[in-house]
Amino acid sequence: MDTRTGLPVVGMVGGGQLARMTHQAAISLGQSLRVLSVSPDDSAALVAADVRIGTHTDLAALREFAKGCEAVTFDHEHVPTEHIEALEAEGVKIYPGSRALVFAQDKGLMRERLAELGAPVPRWGHVRTAEDIETFSGGAWPVVAKATRGGYDGRGVWMLSGPEEAAELVATGTPLIVEERVPLRRELAALVARSPFGQVAAYPVAETVQRDGICVEVLAPAPDLPEALVLKAQQLAIDLANALGVVGLLAVELFETIGGIVVNELAMRPHNSGHWTIEGARTSQFEQHLRAVLDYPMGETSLAAPAVVMANVLGGEPGGISIDERLHHLFATDPGARVHLYGKQVRPGRKIGHVTVLGDDMTSVRARAARAAQWLQEGR
Repeated sequence: MDTRTGLPVVGMVGGGQLARMTHQAAISLGQSLRVLSVSPDDSAALVAADVRIGTHTDLAALREFAKGCEAVTFDHEHVPTEHIEALEAEGVKIYPGSRALVFAQDKGLMRERLAELGAPVPRWGHVRTAEDIETFSGGAWPVVAKATRGGYDGRGVWMLSGPEEAAELVATGTPLIVEERVPLRRELAALVARSPFGQVAAYPVAETVQRDGICVEVLAPAPDLPEALVLKAQQLAIDLANALGVVGLLAVELFETIGGIVVNELAMRPHNSGHWTIEGARTSQFEQHLRAVLDYPMGETSLAAPAVVMANVLGGEPGGISIDERLHHLFATDPGARVHLYGKQVRPGRKIGHVTVLGDDMTSVRARAARAAQWLQEGR
């Protein structure tokens, strides 16, 4: 408890942009989020008042960080499971807890549990050798290989076109699962929040657009998605949140196929596919996550406009006009564009911010968002 305000303190492990935007949401609730950051130059550490420097792999640092926190949560899934279990045994409230988070940390365990629950998943299998992968393929290439832990933004995912590539990957020693290549129409995201009390709130289902393994834009609501499929995706996300015991945000990444939907990945934290909610929903995913871990009643999740598009701003090549000058030009051209920059050093392909545009027509809104993101990235 913060003795100055009488309000609870929430600690977030990780100092990236998710913690930065969660801190911004905490301000309106009267809180200043406590952040465990590796460096004072991390995105959230640049703006939060209560920053502790330490690593998520250091149990002593985690233990000290948690002192005085009403609840501890995460902006990534990389805290060792045994550390979370140790803190829970000492009475620390951690959301999501170790029994839930492990299914977002380990893709093999996730696939096993989803199959047990009867959730729709691609055909998959554990593999240890190139021969295992070849047997799984049955001669039908390509197959998708995934590192069981640690992959994100296209890292840790490989499209294998034959036995030679399979052998090269296995030789790296990376623990793997393999999956069939799904004949997808598009990718979707169903976000829900769940409190310890068990209240749940579902957001409109969004479409996510990937390029080179990185999400480049999110469209909400997913255009032309049949209402029956919307309800199916939302109910699936709610059922998974309940069955896995998730507290906080759960992002269920989905493939839409000819036959319906299948689960691709799970994330138990605010997620890139939900950044549009800051302006585009009545309650942002970041405020909703805080409400959930504090066991507050959930906020309204309806759309703030008929069409919402979020476009990620990726780092471009060095040179050209400054980012400040780009902002000047963008705001003069499109005053309705909402920009969020993360305070991160620019590297080509790195997510350094996002732009959100609201309107009545998805086609025009999407064009505006793409144009704004490109201008901020390239200055043209």
